[in-house]
Parts: sequence; C-alpha cells; structure tokens
Amino acid sequence: MSHSEKELQSNTAPSPFAQTFFHGTKADLKVGDLITVGFSANNGQEAQLRHVYFTATLDAAIWGAELARGDGRGRIYLVEATGPLEDDPNLTNKKFPGNPTMSYRSQQPLRVVGELTVWQGHAPQQVQQMQDALARLKEQGLDTIEN
Repeated sequence: MSHSEKELQSNTAPSPFAQTFFHGTKADLKVGDLITVGFSANNGQEAQLRHVYFTATLDAAIWGAELARGDGRGRIYLVEATGPLEDDPNLTNKKFPGNPTMSYRSQQPLRVVGELTVWQGHAPQQVQQMQDALARLKEQGLDTIEN
C-alpha cells in the first residue's frame, strides 16, 4: 500500500475540502494556543463572553482584526473549533439572516493552527465609519451581545 493510500484510509489525513475558519484580533498568539471564553468583546462591551467568535470569510476576519480593542497590530489567525459551533445570533438573527458572513461561535476553545500574515485591510475612512457606527450603537444602548 502506498503512502497516499494509507493517508486516505486514516481519519486524520488532511482534506483539501476542510472548512477554514478565521479569528481576527489584536492578541499576539502562537500556533497551538487556545482562544477561550471569558474575555470581553472586541466591540468595547465589558461583559465577559461565554462564547468565542470566528468566521469562515476573510472579510469578516479583517473587520475583527481592525476593530479589535488594544494597541497591537491586527492579526488574523486560522483556527479550528474544538467543540460544537453554532451560527452567531448577533449577526444572523439581527443583521444578516441566513448567515452570509459565515460567522459562528462556540463555548469551547478555538485552537490556533496558523496565522494569515499577508492581508489587505479596509480603507481608513471605512474603518472610521464602522467605528463611528459602533459608537452610535453604544450610545443608544444597542451594542448588546447575545451571549
């Protein structure tokens, strides 16, 4: 039996069709690190989250990296879920029915499996417009995360 035939029989063989997930943040993480629940949201809400959030679209991950709190540079990590995942109700129930942003959450940690080091962010004026919109939501008390 050839090496590739053995890989095909193994449950751990890499699959070119596996779903790729991204997590945008300003945290400095390493491959193998776990992203866990219990941190505050990137949007400025102070409550500790009971879910970790991630996406299957690069654009949503870029927004996450650009809007994340903190002084570091935005980073986009390739992650894998270690437990069950569900559609992010903060987007799918409120803004984008049907989950076109492919945004998810889990109560179980995400494992960092890599970092996307080359990506192009949004134009500075777009980022500012989004930050302004988020600030207006906060002022109106509409920035609540369904946790």
